[in-house]
Amino acid sequence: MIQILLLASLGITALGAAACSMPFLKGRVAPLIGGYSAAAAGGAALLAAILVLVNGGQACFSSVWQLPFASFSLKLDQLSAFFVIPVSLVCGLAGIYGTGYMADEGNSTGGRLSWTWFLLLMGSMITVIAASNGILFLVAWETMTVSSFFLVTRYHEKGEVRRAGWIYLTASHIGTALILVLFAFPGAAATGSGTLVHPACSHGLFFLLALVGFGTKAGIVPLHVWLPQAHPAAPSHVSAVMSGVMIKTGVYGLLRMLTCLGSPEQWPIWWGWVMIGSGAVSALYGILNALGQRDIKRILAYSSVENMGIVFIGLGVWMTGASTGNALMSSLGLAGALLHVWNHSIFKSLLFLGAGSVAKASGTRDIELTGGLLGRMGRTGLAFFTGSAAIIGLPPLNGFTGEFLIYWGAFSAVYGDNGFHASVSGLLAITALALAGGLAMICFTRLFGTVFLGSPRSENAGKACETVGSMYIPMMILAVLCLAGGLLAHLVVGFLPGVSIASGTPEVLGRIALVSLALPAGMLLAGALRKILLSGRSTTTSDTWGCGYILPGSRMQYTASSFSLPALLLFRGFVSLRLTTRSNGEYFPNGLSLKSGLRDSFMHRLYEPLFRSLHRLSGWFSGMQHGRNQLYVLYMAAVLLILLLWELGV
Repeated sequence: MIQILLLASLGITALGAAACSMPFLKGRVAPLIGGYSAAAAGGAALLAAILVLVNGGQACFSSVWQLPFASFSLKLDQLSAFFVIPVSLVCGLAGIYGTGYMADEGNSTGGRLSWTWFLLLMGSMITVIAASNGILFLVAWETMTVSSFFLVTRYHEKGEVRRAGWIYLTASHIGTALILVLFAFPGAAATGSGTLVHPACSHGLFFLLALVGFGTKAGIVPLHVWLPQAHPAAPSHVSAVMSGVMIKTGVYGLLRMLTCLGSPEQWPIWWGWVMIGSGAVSALYGILNALGQRDIKRILAYSSVENMGIVFIGLGVWMTGASTGNALMSSLGLAGALLHVWNHSIFKSLLFLGAGSVAKASGTRDIELTGGLLGRMGRTGLAFFTGSAAIIGLPPLNGFTGEFLIYWGAFSAVYGDNGFHASVSGLLAITALALAGGLAMICFTRLFGTVFLGSPRSENAGKACETVGSMYIPMMILAVLCLAGGLLAHLVVGFLPGVSIASGTPEVLGRIALVSLALPAGMLLAGALRKILLSGRSTTTSDTWGCGYILPGSRMQYTASSFSLPALLLFRGFVSLRLTTRSNGEYFPNGLSLKSGLRDSFMHRLYEPLFRSLHRLSGWFSGMQHGRNQLYVLYMAAVLLILLLWELGV
């Protein structure tokens, strides 16, 4: 049954992708085929994964594949089923959303083929997670990269989109190259069977290769530079999939490889330090850069860097606890990291879908040109508010639960006789989480307030209206899941793979859920009481008193930049903040302006100079590439001769 559901899911994505590539499809046919194929495939994979996770055990399928060391071998165990659930859920809902978002692009070749790439991306992600053969894993991983590249470059006529696509492709293949090295060395040391899991991987080198290779896909600093480029360029339902679940394949790959490196109790302590350190830097750097952006999707992309940092902090707490013999710290760290993987998939996908609705309705992704959309897009505003409250960790929403468990694990290392290493690791994790959480609150208060509150800052924002049902219904489903994830976390933690839940953890989460309901219950009660007291009485509405000024303009509102500037100035040494002041130099200047901007330090100071140097270096070899086939054949013959002499030991 489970094998049939999994194969059906992959078959639906393949057939749907083939159907959407047909040139005779016109109008809304391709979006409908693509969107509902994704929903059907997601439903089948979701059911298969839930059955494995709830019933325990695993489901396997294997077929002969005519490639050396390869077989079409799939296995859904507890870990892979855990990651298939968010992939299938988010891809299915994003597919439905896309039918409305791209309804007017069905007649174009690019719009039709984008659904082919979307379904291939979905199928390849499920295959990556379920693959139990190394060659199959690598083929699916490359398919995932290539299909997402074509989705990122959907609007390739724009120069910034082409640049984003090439940055993404370059970063992805650097990560893939390291994964190939990771697979090659253990494969040579093991049986040569081509299986994914190699018990021979036990050296720290392989841990670092796995961290960098899979960390590139996860978007860990300084390997994150493709996220803020690729996510704004892609269509919004694709951005939701890439940020919500595709980057989680990096977390899955890292966890899967860690299972090859012996028992966690035997891991060196520095592995946990590296994980916590990389997570802390990513969390703080990501949210600080999100604070300085004006593009709504770039804000969310940098926020994904922050949330992946939180996941890595949780994994570091787990690894440190295992290495130091602190069972409570270890179990809570892993449980919190895994729970945050699910939670981030839900609320970040919701926010990207909301961002797409805002951009489509207002005609811009610049939040400084929006404003006042809550009265015009009430359902989208409610869903976006739910996602914003979840991402900053407000109970009773799901963003709180994972971070709470990581906090709990870190505090368990600080208090008691746990040794110096565990205590320092716990303090670092607590400090990073607290700083990132506070900055996230500023970031998403700024984002929601600028976009949905106040008055319109542009003519298009003043004309915005609510999106169609196929776009807001998936958002409402995700918003409900944000609430359910917070209230039902005590039921979920028992199914987390590889976690020995500490006694009393579900009870604590259950009590927190009940207590956290007091605030919304109190708000509802106050609203009902107000309505009762005002019934039968006339009420009027008026503008807020403006200190005697009765004609306020939209430019008199707080801007997003001015709201976040104090926080950015506080961390100016950590980010590349630029402030430009212009005046005519007089005591009473006629014109005075202040502009602020934020550049990615790693892109500006590391990668751009590096690639400029590589470009100059490659120019030295341009003379060898002149189009003469005879010399190309001579090059190949020379290389073959050198390899032959090398093999003969000459």
